[in-house]
Amino acid sequence: MAWSLQEAEEYLLGLELFGMRFGLERMHGLTTALGMPQRRFAQIHVVGSNGKSSTVRFIAALLERHGLRTGSYTSPHLVSFRERIEVGEKPVTGERFAAAVERTAEAVRTLDRAAAADDSVTQFEALTAAAYHELAAERVEVAVIEAGLGGRFDATNVIPSRVQVLTGVGLEHTRWLGPTVTDIAGEKLAVVRDHATLVTGALDSEAEAVARRVTGERHACWVRAPESSEAPLLAAGEFQRRNFAVACAATEAFLGRDLDPVAVDAAAAHTRISGRLDQVETDPLTFYDGAHNPAGAEALATALQGVLGSRAGRVLVASILDDKDAAAMLATLLPVFHQAIFTRCSNPRSLSPGTLESLAVKLGGPPVATVGDPREALGAARAAAGRDGAVVVTGSIYLIADLVRPAGHGRGSTL
Repeated sequence: MAWSLQEAEEYLLGLELFGMRFGLERMHGLTTALGMPQRRFAQIHVVGSNGKSSTVRFIAALLERHGLRTGSYTSPHLVSFRERIEVGEKPVTGERFAAAVERTAEAVRTLDRAAAADDSVTQFEALTAAAYHELAAERVEVAVIEAGLGGRFDATNVIPSRVQVLTGVGLEHTRWLGPTVTDIAGEKLAVVRDHATLVTGALDSEAEAVARRVTGERHACWVRAPESSEAPLLAAGEFQRRNFAVACAATEAFLGRDLDPVAVDAAAAHTRISGRLDQVETDPLTFYDGAHNPAGAEALATALQGVLGSRAGRVLVASILDDKDAAAMLATLLPVFHQAIFTRCSNPRSLSPGTLESLAVKLGGPPVATVGDPREALGAARAAAGRDGAVVVTGSIYLIADLVRPAGHGRGSTL
């Protein structure tokens, strides 16, 4: 009997036992066993420290409106793994997702039987292989692929992409990617192919130098996207205007021609980015945003000045993982708010609310409180803000997932 969506998700959750591992050998083995599905469609590969998922969704929307059957692969998800694989801007059905995961699981079992005990296929590798399998089965003409972590040894990097996109570079995941912006940029830009086109957003001088070196070595064309887009976006925030400008430049590079202004305006006006300055309630105004590092927090803080205006009763709800620079994030966010409530998302790497409270006190921020359960923390924030106030939930996409996941849905992914 074919797997159900629940069985497919339970299988993927079971692979969390093997954690994260870099290296492409397992992915090459998996995709070979699946018949090299990633070679049956063209690809745009998106890497960067922030804005990857938004940029992927914008590119997919633009390509669809220029007449191409388009798929995408993003991470992480909010409720269901199947959200990560979209065709025509919609998640694939549970039935198709389950079938893709079941077929991939067969390949995983074959590969693992011949592997060393500490070299089993990881969750992200299995999910990425299933995504490539499904995108090929759906006969997409082009897929927009978001890298998970870094680029060089990321599981997504087995594609012969024609266009690569670097949204930006910040200090993140230094344990795996290196201690400097130069190191991190080098890892991300390792996805650039010979004679391909690299599209970049705003870069500092260190990342610019790496982009110049890499494109020169690989005889690649380098396109610098405009700083912003004037198209009327459904997605709020100046940072989304930057992401949309990068998406337009990437789409134009892929198509090799000027974009249709009508298609651009349609993509801008109809693309909603869940979990990114995403308004979910009114009275009080409530936003969810997945900012998870200092650069993301700075972009959010800047955007909120325009979105919230002079609204009184601004309350922050935050949970931050222990591998993030929580002090730098709070230093940027706290001045925007009149009160902060710290909670703990279900990811085991979440910092304790007490730790965040101590950091906030040292920073001299507004009054703070701790509420362990995320839903209770949101309720307390909405009550404190009042009908004319505003609540912003941020710090980790896993916190957003905890709040949007239906009660009784089961545990979420922690990778």
